Amino acid sequence: MRAPHHISTHPYRNPYEELGDLDDGPLEEFLHEDVDEGAAARASGVPASGVPALGVRAWDLQATDVQTPVVAEEAQDGDAAWAPPNHRRSGRRRRRGRFAGLPLALKAVAGLVVLAAFLTLADRWALLYAERRAADSLKDRMRLSAAPEVEISGFPFVTQLADGRLESVKVTVPDVAADRVSLAKVTATAHDVLLDAPDGPTSVRGAAIPRLDGDVLLSFDDLNRELGASQVTFTGHGRDRVLARGTLPVAGHDLRLRADARISRDGDRSIATRIGGMRLDIGDLATYRPGTGASEGLHLTRGSAARLARETSKAKALFSVPSVVRRLGVPDSAVRAALRSDAELARVTGSPRFVHRAMRLNLIDLALEHPALLKRLGFDPALLDALPRLTRPVLADRLSLGFSLPTPHHGELRLRDVRVEKDGIRVRIQGSGLAVGRSR
Repeated sequence: MRAPHHISTHPYRNPYEELGDLDDGPLEEFLHEDVDEGAAARASGVPASGVPALGVRAWDLQATDVQTPVVAEEAQDGDAAWAPPNHRRSGRRRRRGRFAGLPLALKAVAGLVVLAAFLTLADRWALLYAERRAADSLKDRMRLSAAPEVEISGFPFVTQLADGRLESVKVTVPDVAADRVSLAKVTATAHDVLLDAPDGPTSVRGAAIPRLDGDVLLSFDDLNRELGASQVTFTGHGRDRVLARGTLPVAGHDLRLRADARISRDGDRSIATRIGGMRLDIGDLATYRPGTGASEGLHLTRGSAARLARETSKAKALFSVPSVVRRLGVPDSAVRAALRSDAELARVTGSPRFVHRAMRLNLIDLALEHPALLKRLGFDPALLDALPRLTRPVLADRLSLGFSLPTPHHGELRLRDVRVEKDGIRVRIQGSGLAVGRSR
């Protein structure tokens, strides 16, 4: 047997080269001897070296690599068969060992993060539940068609609930009835809300609101639908002015409506509307302005007065009524000459003074005295009968945009500011000492 080669102590030598040096050494001779003894024992039936015959494991050793052992025969006499090592299991054990080796502080931080996430989710769930319960309660108490939107601020919520004090609660209620109109949106934020929960957070019976602020929007779209019956539109014009334009059906005629509304605060709880510049145009024939002043009533337009001057039959009909002649201020001699001569009639009615005086005639008065005359001038008798009933108070009430704040059972609710914006009339509100439900 040859002596084994000396292994070099060079620090950079490849370990596979060292295995190659053992190719002809004692390891190979030992393996060959083991194989020969095993073969002889199987042939004679006697185990070698007095040991029961076992399966021989042959190793194919190469100069630079080591291959997986191959089992030659199955184990005998109940001995367990050899199996290759499971490197995956050992790898998992190694990985668990590396995780187990993490610092204790890092494990504690990870645990705290997981706990904080769980507590946050639980707090948000409790918040959503409370907001839903509050919305349903407000819907029932205010008799709303839909539940309002409730938003509770502050974090964490559970500690606020346990303390019986909420930082702020914002409530948004759509379509709230207010007198003749509907408020498009009411938004209010209550601060430092004190809960009345004598038996714990789960038994909230009411709340006290020391301070509240918010705003109310009276939408022009809602006004157009509710007041104008989709025929009158309201638009903002300046900080306190609203223009109303559209048509108003009267006695089967669609009269063009024009009006201006001035919006102002009436005390601390109401909105006042002053309607001015109201007029109803009957085509190009006449204009009706409700009232009793000199410029109010039913008057011919400039175009219709000029046409009257050119139409001989209508002019003679006017001159045939003495009361109309006196209102026109035409001398009796000129009237008699005009009735005898069309040329003289054209001269009298063609003057600018006649057109101006004809426009100043209040046709409502003439309709009462001479209904047939107005009919000859092209007016519908039914319309002439309906117009006097459209007085200023009646039209002002139909176009009024005013409303009053509800009176709370506890505390005070008042207006702070009123202004006209592009989308409607916005009102700032403020409250103090309010209560919801049964509060302490």
